[in-house]
Amino acid sequence: MKRKYFGTDGIRGTVGEHPITADFMLKLGYAAGKVLTKNTKVKRRVLIGKDTRVSGYMFESALEAGLIAAGVNVDMLGPMPTPAIAYLTRAFRASAGIVISASHNPVGDNGIKFFSSNGYKLEDATELEIESLIDKPLITNDSFNLGKARRISDATGRYVEFCKGSLPSKFSLAGLKIVIDCANGAVYNAAPKVFKELGADVISLAVEPNGFNINDECGSTHMGKLCARVIEEEADFGIAFDGDGDRVLFADAQGEIVDGDELIFIIARHRHESEQGCNGVAGTLMSNLGLELALKDLGIPFERTSVGDRYVVEALKNNGWSLGGEGSGHVLCSDLNTTGDGIVAALQVVKAISHSGITLCKLKKQMRKFPQVMINVRLSKKVDISDNEAINKSVYAAEEVLSGRGRVLLRPSGTEPIIRVMVEGDNQELVEQQVKIIAGVVEEQVG
Repeated sequence: MKRKYFGTDGIRGTVGEHPITADFMLKLGYAAGKVLTKNTKVKRRVLIGKDTRVSGYMFESALEAGLIAAGVNVDMLGPMPTPAIAYLTRAFRASAGIVISASHNPVGDNGIKFFSSNGYKLEDATELEIESLIDKPLITNDSFNLGKARRISDATGRYVEFCKGSLPSKFSLAGLKIVIDCANGAVYNAAPKVFKELGADVISLAVEPNGFNINDECGSTHMGKLCARVIEEEADFGIAFDGDGDRVLFADAQGEIVDGDELIFIIARHRHESEQGCNGVAGTLMSNLGLELALKDLGIPFERTSVGDRYVVEALKNNGWSLGGEGSGHVLCSDLNTTGDGIVAALQVVKAISHSGITLCKLKKQMRKFPQVMINVRLSKKVDISDNEAINKSVYAAEEVLSGRGRVLLRPSGTEPIIRVMVEGDNQELVEQQVKIIAGVVEEQVG
């Protein structure tokens, strides 16, 4: 069955346009409720959390109404990070968890992420079953079979303790000065508490959400203010989260960005050198070649997946590994949480820094990043370029020039008529030259 609504990371769109409307959310809640309560007379329990977008109020109420109409009890958690919902769904023994968020996207967007009772994203079969009911008539249960709703007031405190519990019991951040950018998003309350309660001197940025300023020139997608503040405060480092708290990036003491690939390497190296060990790492097609080679030098297996945390999770499960992620800062420590968790991943990095006895600046230099350049070629319409002889020849020619010290990747966008042309290698000038050549051929052939 072809998907109509669900993508690789839930449902996402622009507020006011199909499919993200209040009416759609009502139908989605009802459809999800019916699927979750299928073949049972016991009322199921579903958690709903959201980020700080103003549209979250409307969508929260619509989802709540749809679920209740289907006979599901609903626990409303208010603004909560996406990974907190994954954890609390397990902790509360709920049937499912729902997050209303468009993650790192602008405030005009919103979306929905579902978690099953085990804290993982829904299986494909379940998503397709929900899709099959969305456009069917909404028939409300009778009064005796409606669900109920309640507010949970201590959810943030529970998640804060969970994050702290991901570290050894006596681990302390005393003596560290850290600047934290919360993106005016879902971690604005939890993240500063975690690091303060662990003993750090915390300077907090973007912790005053007003419904409209999420990810607005702040957070992991706009690192300028954080980098400048780290230098100004003479802090040890800075940490930036995205709007829903499932991504994290660092800034070192010199105000230089430390991306997700570098953070994954720092965690992997620390685990490799400890009793815990690191039996493998999962990245994506976009993971920097420097990460792959640095892990190879340590004897740590590395596997690339399609772009998206869902595929990284699958690889971790299949291989029995616990560490993976993306350069964007989506870092998965599956031994600690079932989805990307910005706060938990940040704590693992801080733990590695502490145990190494050296600065973040020096730690990140233990992995040499390769120059990576990408050009988006817009198409008149979506086309398959896999059999285009001219494009393939340009790719083969570039690979010959790179001589085994680089990669070429052509990746169609999943949502737009765009071909992403990426070239990576150990020579910046060569990389820029080859990516322009290939992009030019793609433009000429199908642009």
